[in-house]
Amino acid sequence: MAAEEEGLFTLPATGTPPAEPVRADAPLAVRMRPRTLDEVVGQAHLLRPGAPLRRLVEGGDAASVLLHGPPGTGKTTLARLLAAVDTRHIVALSALSSGVKELREVINDARRRRDRQHRQTVLFIDEVHRFSRTQQDALLGAVEDRLVLLVAATTENPSFSVVSPLLSRLLVLQLTSLNEDEVRELLRRAVTDPRGLGSAVSLSAEAEDALVRLAAGDARSALTALEASADGVADTGGTVIDVPAVERAVAEATVRYDRQGDQHYDVISAFIKAIRGSDPDAALHYLARMLVAGEDPRFVARRLVVHASEDVGLADPTALQAAVAAAQTVQLIGMPEARLALAQATVHLALAPKSNTVITGIDEAMADVRAGAVGEVPAHLRYGRYAGAAELGNAVGYRYPHATPEGVLEQQYPPDALVGKDYYRPTRHGAEGVLHERLAQLRRTVRGG
Repeated sequence: MAAEEEGLFTLPATGTPPAEPVRADAPLAVRMRPRTLDEVVGQAHLLRPGAPLRRLVEGGDAASVLLHGPPGTGKTTLARLLAAVDTRHIVALSALSSGVKELREVINDARRRRDRQHRQTVLFIDEVHRFSRTQQDALLGAVEDRLVLLVAATTENPSFSVVSPLLSRLLVLQLTSLNEDEVRELLRRAVTDPRGLGSAVSLSAEAEDALVRLAAGDARSALTALEASADGVADTGGTVIDVPAVERAVAEATVRYDRQGDQHYDVISAFIKAIRGSDPDAALHYLARMLVAGEDPRFVARRLVVHASEDVGLADPTALQAAVAAAQTVQLIGMPEARLALAQATVHLALAPKSNTVITGIDEAMADVRAGAVGEVPAHLRYGRYAGAAELGNAVGYRYPHATPEGVLEQQYPPDALVGKDYYRPTRHGAEGVLHERLAQLRRTVRGG
């Protein structure tokens, strides 16, 4: 019944967390495991005084919770702290190796423990989204009666991965990736803390920046990369972790990409221009540089969504759908799997026929509005469903297009000052070529010749 490693730290299979010190040869992430709630870095929205998770950890409440968030955000760490309350006993199950039989054994043990020892059982289930519906249903009664205090963890959206009867019985708490300042605090603590590197090495500012970028909000990744860098420096007799030491440790030249500096803007600019220029190979190269460097995939997805309308538009109406689908995939699944959807959308947009008529059209219209070209809404288009509207001429004379066989008829829609003004001027590229011909016909009909 051993739990798979998830979150920031490893959880023992059964029993409360050990009181004895962690072995000196344990991984850095394990040695730096928070011993108290105040040592936890990040998740301030859940741990401030009076917040639900703090009350749970301090023993003030007894509610089952679902910890939902990316890897390395401390889900397992918080589960350990929840179990550290003196009156609680912890049992950990892995959804990868446990079934209904193991669940029933845990529930029966929890009942005996409650009746004989008056101790509450904390059941930690890692990767709960991997449990089948039957396995999740087997938990309902024990959670409902508070026979067990369920602490479930998942990296996936619980609305799609946890059955609604179980979800309704859980307090869902969303953990977020650590921000750069929080990762920086974690690294500095690990360098100086006797449990960590004990100041045996120092960390240059540039190397610290590199490790922060590499971590991409994942505390465990940050500590693992720091430890590998420190080991490499120690092997050469050095005492300073610099950028080359980090590069050697992670075996990737990702540190040459600065998410806050010129490289950030240069690479994303080249990425968009490669797509605009219909070069999928160059676009994939720049996408790879960003992803390997730990760029936020949500940032890339947002740029693809904007680009789909800005540079492809109605020349390929499916481009925006592809970009939005990629952005949703990033939200629902996360990295590394989401790289596939980002790559698919990148290639789709690069190969698509191009048109910038959407952005030029809306920008011209907004410029005219700002310049005062507004005018009154034509009387026949105004709202007329109120007493006295007809006397004012509102909605009088409006012609209903669906009343004609063609579904389109001659009628003035813009204000007087803008009659005949063309904002949308389709190209003949891709699907917009069809719209070019159709729009010409529509304008002749609507504008009367």
